[in-house]
Amino acid sequence: MEDRFALQTLQAILSSLEEAISVVNTKGELVYWNEAAERTYQIKKEEIIGKNIRDFFQQEDVMHLKVLATGKPVRDVYHMPRSDKHVLISTTLLRNEENEVMGSLSIEKDITSTIHLNEKLSSASKELQQLRQHMNQQHDDPFTKIKGVHSSIQQLIHQAKKMAKSDAPILISGESGVGKELFAHAIHEKSDRKEKPFIPINCGAIPNALFESELFGYESGAYTGASRGGKPGKLELANGGTLFLDEVGELPLDMQVKLLRVLQDREVYRIGGLTPKQVDIRVIAATNRILEKMVAEGAFRSDLYYRLNVFSVNIPPLRERKEDIPLLVYDFLEEFSYKYQKQDYTIGQNALAVLLDYDWPGNIRELRNLMERLVVLNESGEITETDLYQVLHVGKEPSVHLDLQVASLAAEKERLEKERILETLQSTFGNKSITAKRLGMSRATLYKKMRKYGIVFEK
Repeated sequence: MEDRFALQTLQAILSSLEEAISVVNTKGELVYWNEAAERTYQIKKEEIIGKNIRDFFQQEDVMHLKVLATGKPVRDVYHMPRSDKHVLISTTLLRNEENEVMGSLSIEKDITSTIHLNEKLSSASKELQQLRQHMNQQHDDPFTKIKGVHSSIQQLIHQAKKMAKSDAPILISGESGVGKELFAHAIHEKSDRKEKPFIPINCGAIPNALFESELFGYESGAYTGASRGGKPGKLELANGGTLFLDEVGELPLDMQVKLLRVLQDREVYRIGGLTPKQVDIRVIAATNRILEKMVAEGAFRSDLYYRLNVFSVNIPPLRERKEDIPLLVYDFLEEFSYKYQKQDYTIGQNALAVLLDYDWPGNIRELRNLMERLVVLNESGEITETDLYQVLHVGKEPSVHLDLQVASLAAEKERLEKERILETLQSTFGNKSITAKRLGMSRATLYKKMRKYGIVFEK
């Protein structure tokens, strides 16, 4: 009675799991096939139990048969049992009390949707990079996209322009949303490599089992399901250009060793490949973690850290350079007014005081998203403190000293804006169309601001 209850309990547990579980005997005949396996491969139990697995899958694609043939189990291996299925598979031998092999057990986690999403992200990233490169061609200085009058940002831009002339690795640190990738793009576009690819890879968004194939690529036949002709990795794709390793602190330790070897030898071996491929890449890494602490804890290799940290850029959070908030706010309001074809939006002084009093845990990304949301939802053309209280968890009594600070900052912003317009008009010999493009605004907005500041400039 107890044995029957235990068996029923085990069957219930196996049936409820999300992983596909299958068991075959030494002949390759299926003796167990759970509900998750049915969902993953669209094969019912009654169709496959007792049948040979070769009747449903190509023999070379069946991990059961490989493990039975070699006697070597596998654990969390990336596998393609079918051309439309991607799984992480663990397969082990089953033995009786006399240690005789009775069959094998496989547990498979379906990661097909993750793979497809990663492919879409890679495709979108490539298209976005092409668009950015096209847009950058419209500007003489790619660093103009980095907005800020605070001395810390201006100093970083000045240093980054010098770094761009070198091929040495750069480590960019800072909280999420401060603009690390924007700096990396600007450095690439300012370098001699600007005509070559800028290849980004988010180390925190790739499953550990896929890291090696993503970075190094693979040769044809390197593993089951590998594309004919193989596939180049991100290191090869970045040849001649820049590889941007975002969230580099998430890079697994075994990949850190292999990446260090590439940086030292400038050679890449694809998975399954015997011949090295020469690569010439400039590496820019970014992290929101404290790598020095990770090195001390053994979570990040010290030799790789020192290899990446030849030059360092530490971007301060927005709360430490609040002088930049009004400038960013006006830029974002103008951007989204144009994007959503609305009137030019303004913001009240009390509303600006609220923004200055807020700590911005999401930094510039959070501010930009907030401005877009306000422009979409607001119909009056002016952002008020009431609008902000509805979306920000802040108090409703801005301090008096912030009002005074805002007034000073607003005046400074207008002075800088006037100077920028005059300088651009002079450099374009008064051409209003080119001036508007260089300043990132419409001609109508340019004329409006010229009237505001009393600027008269004829060709």
